[in-house]
Amino acid sequence: MATFNEMRALINICHKLPLTIAKRLLVFVNITITDVGNRPITQQALNNFLIINKRNMDTLSALRLKYKEKKEVLLEENIRIKEPITLFKEWLELALKTEEILEPNAACLATVNSKGHPSNRFVLLKDVSSDGFTFFTNYGSRKANDIATNPNVAMTLYWCPLRRSVRIEGKAEKISTDDSLKYFHERPRASQIGALASEQSARIPSRDYLDVVEQRLKDDLGADKEVPMPNWGGYLIRPQLIEFWQGQTDRLHDRIVFRRGSDVDQEIDGTLVHKGENDWIYERLAP
Repeated sequence: MATFNEMRALINICHKLPLTIAKRLLVFVNITITDVGNRPITQQALNNFLIINKRNMDTLSALRLKYKEKKEVLLEENIRIKEPITLFKEWLELALKTEEILEPNAACLATVNSKGHPSNRFVLLKDVSSDGFTFFTNYGSRKANDIATNPNVAMTLYWCPLRRSVRIEGKAEKISTDDSLKYFHERPRASQIGALASEQSARIPSRDYLDVVEQRLKDDLGADKEVPMPNWGGYLIRPQLIEFWQGQTDRLHDRIVFRRGSDVDQEIDGTLVHKGENDWIYERLAP
């Protein structure tokens, strides 16, 4: 059994070889490599290490990630409940239990302003219910101004280790002030003060400016005064479309889309479009 330091010379040699040859060499020498905690490193982890250390801008067009195999396809008959909120919770639950995913609730939120210009940013999903998906933000932010003009939004979550992604389309609306206030005061005190100190998306002269404002608030509030909630709160996205994506190595990815609306039932034909539960329909799309 060799430590990573003892294998450094071999790794350096591997870096100079084509990736396929480097992998074969590591299999041929048949040495168990351990990490700093003396835990064996799997062959897959070692392969990933080699791939990452060979990446650069010159190899960008050749980057390929191995996804799932044919035996792991996403089939409609294996979806226990034909309703997307329940399926989303099942996928999120698995992501929450996957150690490599540090922020399974990180989601990219896309909005559009009054001129039709799109923008996106990452937010943290904080609640999932039968009504939809909730996140929190400053009500003076760009995303909030966009939503005030056009409530149609899209949200995407991607869990790379699981080779899965979920895409959501719907309309965003503010949640109640009471619910926003309840969550605001459940946050760490430092986060509450940070939200109060920062008028999100406003121009500021420097980083020091933020630190000065934060310290002034800490001095004024002390350790016991309740932090007042700024112009801040939650949005609920009421979904109209939810797409579940699962990657396949041959690029024939699985895409199952759930939709609902006033006239979607007219599309049901039992072949391409199927009736789901709770007023949803579902279909498979080509990747």
